[in-house]
Amino acid sequence: MYIATLIAPRGTLQPALVDSLRNAWGGGDAQWLSADEAAEFPMETIPGNRWEVWDDLQKGATDLVIQPAENRRKKMLLADMDSTMIQQECIDELAEEAGVGPHVRDITARAMNGELDFEGALTERVALLKDLPETVIADVLAARITLMPGGPELLATMKAHGAYTALVSGGFTAFTAKVAADLGFDENRANTLLIENGTLTGHVAQPILGRDAKVQALHDITTRLGITPADVVAVGDGANDLGMLGLAGTGVALHAKPSVAAECEVRVNHGDLTALLFLQGYARAEFG
Repeated sequence: MYIATLIAPRGTLQPALVDSLRNAWGGGDAQWLSADEAAEFPMETIPGNRWEVWDDLQKGATDLVIQPAENRRKKMLLADMDSTMIQQECIDELAEEAGVGPHVRDITARAMNGELDFEGALTERVALLKDLPETVIADVLAARITLMPGGPELLATMKAHGAYTALVSGGFTAFTAKVAADLGFDENRANTLLIENGTLTGHVAQPILGRDAKVQALHDITTRLGITPADVVAVGDGANDLGMLGLAGTGVALHAKPSVAAECEVRVNHGDLTALLFLQGYARAEFG
């Protein structure tokens, strides 16, 4: 058995659309998880025209996900940080302070789209931050970093239902520590910016946490908890997230780079982080 979930910005999902698709695919009764925002219905098979319908729905700012009904509600959340749990890329914001913002943003975009080696691109960008005062990190956190909508509800709801939560970023511990504390993550892993005499050295501690390290984190944490990757919902947007997204039971490409989304079965382009709750069958009335 499979579950088809439709999610759109609040107030825009039309019941007629849900009923039309359910009837066309011979699905069971539709359940509304949030009025005019999210609905789901069961199906016995995955329709052959799934991606054609997905393309059509995208034009109307509606996301469609089809997944097995079994084990939808996960025991663990593994999340990327930059452009996933927060709306920015931390290194880009630091680069603005260093006066090299446009150049670094270009490298970041190419690296996240899989056009550049992640470790090499990170090393190159960090080198451009050399001699920035350490205090700029706190300044950027206070003035430039904002949480992605739906993040607090996602963390509160999953934790209230016993899930373990881990923030695993190719960014920096100085940022993950604050974001993890603000949102209530159980643990966080990231790279460490090296600092001497109150200034950034232009180097990052080795080894660099990249794609493989995120996969390793998934293995390490699930083994420690006594669960399996099938019990995990992972979310990210960049090429360095593809390993963990492919391994997790539900790997969500959230507002992802085109090359990343193309490799993922679960894509959320229009909803916020609460979409991860709808995909697990939580109704908005259950949100924490």
